[in-house]
Amino acid sequence: MRLDPHSLPVSFEAHDVRADGGVRHIELHREQVVLRRAVRGMRMAINVRVSDFLGIAVRGSDETRMLVLVHRDPSLSIPLCDVPDAEAIAETWQLWSDIFALPQLEDDARDPAPRRRRHNAIRSRRPKFLVRRRAGASLDAATIHRGEYEIIARD
Repeated sequence: MRLDPHSLPVSFEAHDVRADGGVRHIELHREQVVLRRAVRGMRMAINVRVSDFLGIAVRGSDETRMLVLVHRDPSLSIPLCDVPDAEAIAETWQLWSDIFALPQLEDDARDPAPRRRRHNAIRSRRPKFLVRRRAGASLDAATIHRGEYEIIARD
């Protein structure tokens, strides 16, 4: 597989372990990427801006190297080309980086995506009807009158 960066937009298929049939369809444009796949019979299309990707990285061993458009979520990373020649991959790497205006990532060491919160964020808060009241509201000492007579108006 070898995509030409000058022939964008381009549409191709890539391997996806989670997708039905193990294949996902990718449409690669200069400003956005559209990923189409089906998981357990549910078809989906994911639109991702190119600026949301971290950069262009080289993956693989010495024999086969692959250029990858790296996203923070590893399932959204996109393979761009397989090149066995080290000199050719350096030129292609620079070309893809210039076209997308993304950095070249030397090693694939990146921070993992932050864990998603799995608990209810407002569970520890007070119930809604108690929010309207002040907590621990007591009577002010200035409003208590001791030792006075009560005035009652009668009709």
